[in-house]
Amino acid sequence: QMGLTVEEVAQKSAALHEFNPMLGFRGCRLAIVYPEILRMQVRAIIEAAINVKRKGVDVLPEIMVPLVGNYKEFVFCKKHALEVIEKIFNEQGMKVHYKIGTMIEVPRAAITADEIAREAEFFSFGTNDLTQMTCGFSRDDAASFLGHYVNDTDKQFYDYDPFATIDIAGVGKLVDMAAKLGRSTNPNIKLGICGEHGGDPKTIAFCDKVGLDYVSCSPFRVPIARLAAAQASIAAKKAK
Repeated sequence: QMGLTVEEVAQKSAALHEFNPMLGFRGCRLAIVYPEILRMQVRAIIEAAINVKRKGVDVLPEIMVPLVGNYKEFVFCKKHALEVIEKIFNEQGMKVHYKIGTMIEVPRAAITADEIAREAEFFSFGTNDLTQMTCGFSRDDAASFLGHYVNDTDKQFYDYDPFATIDIAGVGKLVDMAAKLGRSTNPNIKLGICGEHGGDPKTIAFCDKVGLDYVSCSPFRVPIARLAAAQASIAAKKAK
């Protein structure tokens, strides 16, 4: 249908092969090189929101641009998203409220969060990737040595698995810094985390301490997360 031969498709596939995909051609980088992917996804999100609104359910879609490390990447993606959204509103004769924000999962994004926050309406800290890139650990491969770092009393470099509970001294410092920088240029920015850490009680207590607005976690961990959030709130009130 596209007028391409099998050989041409195979060559394209080979050209896109990566030795380290985790640090490769993914996230907003795909949207920058192939904006049509972003435009398609934004269209799907906003049209779905309008369809649901027509059925009487009010929704607030949040479009999150992943893997941003430079505010210019976010500006580029936001521009394309806004163009598509306005086009859909004109086509459908209906509007919905929405937010456009980003994942803070690249250390550079945390360090330059004040620049990104001028354009973003929310940050969601992607602590899985932020931990990988800050500590230099591959989440998929660290099991072969991380146990020695955590469980061996002679070499206990970490008190707990940094992929289960946030590394407060390292990754946590970046989260705290990014939250402060973000609010310095955008006081109304919404801040939260997503990933496995979002259901961990110690991490939730840390998030409450640095002033994050929400945590996101898998459905199975919601009861634990709610309890931990309540305990953190009570502890903070007692401390005051």
